[in-house]
Amino acid sequence: MLGGSQSETRNHLFARRQLADFQAIIDDRAAHKKLIQDEQVIQEFSRAHEAIEPLDSSVAKLRLQIPPDNGEFNNSSESRKKFFMVIGINTAFSSRKRRDSIRVTWVPRGKYLRQLEQEKGIVVRFMIGHSATSNSILDRAIDSEESQHKDFLRIKHVEGYHELSAKTKSFFSIAVERWDADFYVKVDDDVHVNLGTLAATLARHRSKPRVYIGCMKSGPVLFQTSVKYHEPEHWKFGDIGNKYFRHATGQIYAISKDLAKYISINQPILHKYANEDVSLGSWFIGLEVEHIDDRSMCCGTPPSTANGMHKQATFVQPRSIGAAAAFANRWRELNSFTPGVAKILRLFGMRSLSS
Repeated sequence: MLGGSQSETRNHLFARRQLADFQAIIDDRAAHKKLIQDEQVIQEFSRAHEAIEPLDSSVAKLRLQIPPDNGEFNNSSESRKKFFMVIGINTAFSSRKRRDSIRVTWVPRGKYLRQLEQEKGIVVRFMIGHSATSNSILDRAIDSEESQHKDFLRIKHVEGYHELSAKTKSFFSIAVERWDADFYVKVDDDVHVNLGTLAATLARHRSKPRVYIGCMKSGPVLFQTSVKYHEPEHWKFGDIGNKYFRHATGQIYAISKDLAKYISINQPILHKYANEDVSLGSWFIGLEVEHIDDRSMCCGTPPSTANGMHKQATFVQPRSIGAAAAFANRWRELNSFTPGVAKILRLFGMRSLSS
């Protein structure tokens, strides 16, 4: 009886140890399974995070490309002064005489230039980039001229005749960020402009959201490599002998703020053709843009000046550089708008300097 009782006890203890070992194995397997599940969750989370990161980047880029709902270029623009138009006069290092001619005819100097901005809402700047060599004698000459007149807009651009399309993009991008205006105008430095008449012309289209104003043309696409305005990408415009799409001639044109913002936002992907005016016209194809053919912005027979030849539009009244009263006469004209022009200017909060 004693031996049987001891045997049963041993069997019971052995069974308990086996049960404990089995439970330990079950617990280990459960813990291992949970560990695997945790690792799978972590892996799934990592994959989801990796998928979300590029999506966040894409959304951020998209936000940069979409103007804010308030219609302003950036959050600080609400506090910026409102201007009527910003005029960029395309000029080059070698065009000092042309700039001096403009300064004594249609662009005021010194405090009168600031008066034009503050009281008329008209900003005028000579736009120019930099030379290929840093701090060259050409750049220093412009710096010296700027310190004297304070009428330049320096842009991040290397000057060159075949880079005008890039220069135009840079101008509109910088101008729309710096000045909140209704219109942005590009004019060549061999064109003399009547500011009062130009203001009246643009004011007629002020209520329109996207306008492209100029002397519209459609010239032939020049495929011959020997001609001045040769188009290397002529094949894109169809068969030989075809014409360009309608676009404003490059001497002077104006675009509304929405279009200037569009150029600024999309400038990295806007294609540049050989000719600047063709490039600008191509950027608006496919957009809801109103093309306005204003013949007063067409340049006619250039009159002689001390600097050689200057183009003139219908509303241009150039003065001789050598006339001592040239600037004073021009400024009086700007102050003495015709009743019709003065009325238009008053509609958007501008007044004559003499009032």
